[in-house]
Amino acid sequence: MCARKRSEVKDVDRSLYDFVKSEEGYERFADGLSPEIVEEISAKKNEPAWMLELRLKSLALYEKMTMPSNWGPSIKGLDMNHISTYVTSGDTQVDSWEEVPEDIKDTFERLGIPEAERTSLAGVGAQYDSELVYHNMREEVAEQGVVYSGIEEALHGPYEEIIRDHFMKLVPPTDHKFAALHGAVWSGGSFVFVPAGVHLDFPLQSYFRLNAAGAGQFEHTLIILEKGADLHFIEGCSAPKYNVANLHAGCVELFVAEDAHLRYSTIENWSKNMYNLNTKRARVEARGSIEWVSGSFGSHVGYLYPSSLLMGENATCDFLGITFAGATQNLDTGCKVHMAAPNTRANVETKSLSKGGGISTFRSSVVVTPAASNARASVSCQSLMLDDESRSDTIPAMDVRCQSAQVGHEATIGRISDETIFYLMCRGLTEADARAMVVNGFAEPISKELPLEYAVEMNNLIKLEMEGAIG
Repeated sequence: MCARKRSEVKDVDRSLYDFVKSEEGYERFADGLSPEIVEEISAKKNEPAWMLELRLKSLALYEKMTMPSNWGPSIKGLDMNHISTYVTSGDTQVDSWEEVPEDIKDTFERLGIPEAERTSLAGVGAQYDSELVYHNMREEVAEQGVVYSGIEEALHGPYEEIIRDHFMKLVPPTDHKFAALHGAVWSGGSFVFVPAGVHLDFPLQSYFRLNAAGAGQFEHTLIILEKGADLHFIEGCSAPKYNVANLHAGCVELFVAEDAHLRYSTIENWSKNMYNLNTKRARVEARGSIEWVSGSFGSHVGYLYPSSLLMGENATCDFLGITFAGATQNLDTGCKVHMAAPNTRANVETKSLSKGGGISTFRSSVVVTPAASNARASVSCQSLMLDDESRSDTIPAMDVRCQSAQVGHEATIGRISDETIFYLMCRGLTEADARAMVVNGFAEPISKELPLEYAVEMNNLIKLEMEGAIG
C-alpha cells in the first residue's frame, strides 16, 4: 500500500503581474469627482460638444443614484473620494512599437505583447492607465475596410456619427450607478468596425494595464459588425497589487448584425485590491451569434455579468466562463440573456473554483419574452471547492413568458475527494500535483476554447492560485 504524504506547493513567481513602474512625471487628476474634473477630461481629449454633454448628464445621474446595497458582495471598501479617475504618462499614442516609451514597452513585453501580435493577431491595442499608448493593425486587414483604432481617435474622424449613434446605447448611464460613473469619466478603449461579409482570419486584441495605485480605469470598447461579418476579439487585463483600493469600471458594447458572428474572449487578472465593476452587453440580430469565453481570476470584489440581447429570429448566444476565487476574494459572476425573438437559442456553461476562504457566486438571468416562441435555453454551472473554508453559491433567475419555450438549469457543487487525491498519489504524484491535475481537468473545457497564449496564461493563473492550497 502506498503511504500518503504531504508536500508544499512550490512558489510561483507573481512578478509577471505584480511589478510596478514609477509614476514620476505622470499627470494625475485629483481624487474624487466633480464637474470640473469631468470637463477637464473632455477638454484634454478635445471632444465634440455632444460627448461633454453626455458626460455631465452621466455625472448628475451618478450623484443621484445610491450605491448597490442589496446585490452582490459589499463594496463599502470603495471610496470614490480616494480614487483618481485619470492618470496618464502624457505620451502620445503611436502605431510603432519602437516609439513606445521604454518603461511602458517593458511592461507590455513582460506581459507577452507584442509577441502575440507578431505570431497570431491581426491587430493590437495597448492601454496603460487612462490612455492608449499603442495601436496597430495589419495592412491586409485594413485593406478589407476593417477599422480598429482607439475610440477617441475614431471620434475625430469619419466614424464620429456612427459612434454617436451607438455609444452608451446598449449600456445607458441610467442602467446603474457605475454605468453613470463610466459615462462621466470614461477614457481610452477601442473602436472596431467590420464591414458586411468580411471574415477576419486572425483575432484582434486589446490589453489593459492599470499601473497607478488608488486609481480607476474606465475604458470603453465599441464593436460593430455589419451583416455577415465574422470577428474574434480578445481582451486581457492586469494590475499590480497595492494596499489601497483600485477600481475598474469599463464598458463593452457589441452590435452583431444579421448573419454575423462575434467571439469575445477575456482573461481578467486584476490584482486583489481591485473592485471590478465592469459592464458588457451585446445586441444580436437575426441569425447572428455571440460567443463569450470568460475567465475571472483577479480582483477583491467582482461584479461581472456579460449580457446578450437576442433581438432577431434565430439569434444565438453561447457563454463559457470560469471563475477562481482565492483568499480575500468575493467574485459575483455569471451572465444574462434576454430572448426577444422566435427560435432564439442560448447555451450557458460555467465553472467556478474557490479556496482559502474565497467566495464564488454564480448569478444568471434568463428572460424569455412572449415574442420568443420556440426559444431554447440551457444553463449549467459546476462549482468546485478546494477546502472547508471556501464558499460557492448558485443564484439562477428565469423569467419565462412563452409557453413554447424550453428552459433548463442544472448545478453541481462539490469538493475534491480524498479518494481521488489518494489514487493519484499512489501513481507517483505529489499531493500538490494531484490537486492541480484535478483542477486543470475541471477547467479544461474552458481553456481549450481560448487562444493558445491565453490558455497558457489561464493554466499559469490556476497554478498560481493553487499556491498554498495544501495546508
